[in-house]
Amino acid sequence: QVQLAESGGGLVQAGGSLRLSCAASGRTFSNYAMGWFRQAPGKEREFVAARGWSDGSTYYADSVKGRFTISRDNAKNTVYLQMNSLNPEDTAVYYCAAVNLLQKPNPSTYYSGSYAWGSEYDVWGQGTQVTVSS
Repeated sequence: QVQLAESGGGLVQAGGSLRLSCAASGRTFSNYAMGWFRQAPGKEREFVAARGWSDGSTYYADSVKGRFTISRDNAKNTVYLQMNSLNPEDTAVYYCAAVNLLQKPNPSTYYSGSYAWGSEYDVWGQGTQVTVSS
């Protein structure tokens, strides 16, 4: 099982950009589908973006589509979240999460939509704060 550690958060002005990184330990990182979630103060955790395990498929919440990009570098055991055109509504703690689809009884459900469910993921990072000032 991998362990995850996020970095790259910080304070940025509206319209600016940040790139979050999620470094994974473990030799089987490439077997994991990865997701990014965020939680703003007083709000529930919400899905941001996900990237599949084998085919490179990507998924985004409507609120970030066109502004955020998820990518992964299996050689570096790292998944990234490039965030552009940030606005104050993006302020939150951002978490990366991982799920080993090879261990799921029905991996296809991930690609059918369960990528957006926090309960789908087995491993979580500690989170990194992103604050966007107006």
